[in-house]
Amino acid sequence: MKGLILSGGNGTRLRPITYTSAKQLVPVANKPVLFRVIETIRDAGIVDIGIIVGNTAAEVMAAVGDGSKFGVKITYIQQDAPSGLAHAVKIAHPFIGDEKFVMFLGDNCIQGGISGLIKQFQDSTYNAQIVLKEVPNPRSFGVAELNPNGSILRLVEKPKEPKSNLALVGIYMFDSSIWHAIDSIKPSARGELEITDAIQALVDTGKTVFPYVHRGWWIDTGKKDDMLEANRLVLDEMGEQNNGSIDAASHIIGKVIIEDGAEVINSTIRGPAIIGKGTRIINSYVGPFTSIYHHCTIQNSEIEHSIVLEDCTINDLPGRLCDSLIGRSVVVSRSSARPSAYRLVLGDHSHVDVL
Repeated sequence: MKGLILSGGNGTRLRPITYTSAKQLVPVANKPVLFRVIETIRDAGIVDIGIIVGNTAAEVMAAVGDGSKFGVKITYIQQDAPSGLAHAVKIAHPFIGDEKFVMFLGDNCIQGGISGLIKQFQDSTYNAQIVLKEVPNPRSFGVAELNPNGSILRLVEKPKEPKSNLALVGIYMFDSSIWHAIDSIKPSARGELEITDAIQALVDTGKTVFPYVHRGWWIDTGKKDDMLEANRLVLDEMGEQNNGSIDAASHIIGKVIIEDGAEVINSTIRGPAIIGKGTRIINSYVGPFTSIYHHCTIQNSEIEHSIVLEDCTINDLPGRLCDSLIGRSVVVSRSSARPSAYRLVLGDHSHVDVL
């Protein structure tokens, strides 16, 4: 089998972070989401992986390389425009050939991996299998209706009256019958070739399409709050480790990872939390569910339930920073200048709460 990861798109829901970075490279617990997807596919025994790339191709390729650091072989496939998931699959046909494959959206985090799914599909006669997850708000998702035998009857995008609470989570298994199905569909009202239409075409032509209902957690990290929730869930499953330095005046409470070269000076870190390589925490408090990425400085400040990307400085804050996603090379500090005022430089679609 082969793997196919979709890592194109513009990431509009994560702006302004994604104005300068691919959304799939935003880290969860100090590891880019795309890296987690690659490792998930590799751990299921698949080492030949294609990655669909778009406008952020250069950044993705620089970060991932040829795949050798993950123990896989990576082939990059350029998508000239975001023309739909089925279009992304279609342009991958030369790479996939007639092999079975798993398609995985590159901004998804899933608990427990996909080894069980891969084995079930390989051992079956299914033409396709789609991963579903029970959700409390099915109106917000593509929803699967099932036949009495458990196979897929119909896929409905954001139904007003859902016939089930089983949502599509962005992981799909296909055999070579998907190529004819994609060729048979037309662009949707938004001008894209929809993967749900291709799967429905499989069903309507008598192909065997079954679900795989995932029982663990699953997060689409396309929005800030979802990214923070994924960070919380992943941190909660991690252990503790210290590869940096912690002085005698500091306190480490709970599950905390201190990465290489990080320093904790006269500070308290309450886990689960992770402090990245070369980061310095000085006279500060880092609270639960916080990821501080590489080469940051947190001084005379308090922060919790947040993600801070690399090369940031947070200094002398008068209050606690929480529920925040801070982009690369950001400086957040308290000014001593008079008159007292807020001085901000913000990108498009930023959101700031002040007291």
